[in-house]
Amino acid sequence: MSPPLFDSHLHTPLCGHATGTPREYAQAALDAGLSGLCFTDHMPMPSWYDAPWRMRREQLAQYVDEVAAVQAEFAGRLEVRLGLEADFHPGTERFVENVLNAHDWDYVIGSVHYIGAWGFDNPEFVAEYDSRDLRGLYREYYLLVEGAAKSGLFDSIGHLDLPKKFGHLDPDGYAALHALDVVAESGLSLDFNTAGWRKPVAEAYPAPNLTRAAAERGIGFVLGSDAHRPREVGFRFTDAIKQIHDVGGRIVTYEGRGRHG
Repeated sequence: MSPPLFDSHLHTPLCGHATGTPREYAQAALDAGLSGLCFTDHMPMPSWYDAPWRMRREQLAQYVDEVAAVQAEFAGRLEVRLGLEADFHPGTERFVENVLNAHDWDYVIGSVHYIGAWGFDNPEFVAEYDSRDLRGLYREYYLLVEGAAKSGLFDSIGHLDLPKKFGHLDPDGYAALHALDVVAESGLSLDFNTAGWRKPVAEAYPAPNLTRAAAERGIGFVLGSDAHRPREVGFRFTDAIKQIHDVGGRIVTYEGRGRHG
């Protein structure tokens, strides 16, 4: 018997760069034949950090209420869970911890979107890659991923190999494998993020070789479309399941910050 299929990486308009109501995402999940979904919108951060791309602290209660309304409306038809996509950025851990303590979340993704002051996955700043040494860039990035894994704040690591988004591939891969060792030791899962198939790199996060390496380390995968519009819910999940199963990987979900599957 196949496990229930969830999309556990979804956003809402509160992040400032997504469209469609939470209800429309839930309906899209139902239409796609999914068993459930977990909203993981971009969590509030200190006002100086990445402000245009996330909800504000005072909007957090609204987010919780909007998801609760969808839970009530779809009860008995679709399992709706409440989560966050959190950022790991050294120096902000206490702020993040306070937000995570504010509500009972089902699932928290820990993502690295910045190397220092550079938002490396933002198309506006893609030219910066031309002046960076890719080996050094990936070393820096995966050190931050290791910090996220060791922080104890998160359930999974978001879009593991994100710096490849615009086609700048990791030249050697050693830092990624070391980071996977730390993820495994920390008992975290990986966000299997199908949004990479919609990006210039045209490859899911993580790449097939990293999917295999993670599976070999016993790391579970949490399916997520990273949807920023309802039509992206469940995007290419059949391909995702195949990539995971081809290497003997395991798909998991989270409820009440406990892992299932």
